[in-house]
Amino acid sequence: QVQLVESGGGLVQPGGSLKLSCQASGFTLEHYAVGWFRQTPGRELEMVSCISNLDPSPDYVDSVKGRFAISRDDAKNTAYLQMNNLKTEDTGVYYCTTLWAHTCEVLERMARNADSRSWGRGTQVTVSS
Repeated sequence: QVQLVESGGGLVQPGGSLKLSCQASGFTLEHYAVGWFRQTPGRELEMVSCISNLDPSPDYVDSVKGRFAISRDDAKNTAYLQMNNLKTEDTGVYYCTTLWAHTCEVLERMARNADSRSWGRGTQVTVSS
């Protein structure tokens, strides 16, 4: 069964850290771009970070540059998002997906039109004191 399962979210104080995991099954994750997206109340879904073998370096939205780091362990078929120095505005539900895209640019464009079936359950990140 083709599946992506997110985990690792939780409640953390501002300045804290979390590491999200995206476990793939039924396909080889390294063959595709994998992006982390977040849904924040009152805001549109945004791509926070993305990694692809066809891109020279990972992508990050400006608001997380220097704080978040995306990585992938091909032996475990898992992608990660290390989040440091978390801020209250990082609160939201985080999703990982590939949409079978091979580059981050294509993944971000496809995500704008992806329906609910393209997304897993996500993992909730709450940053609060």
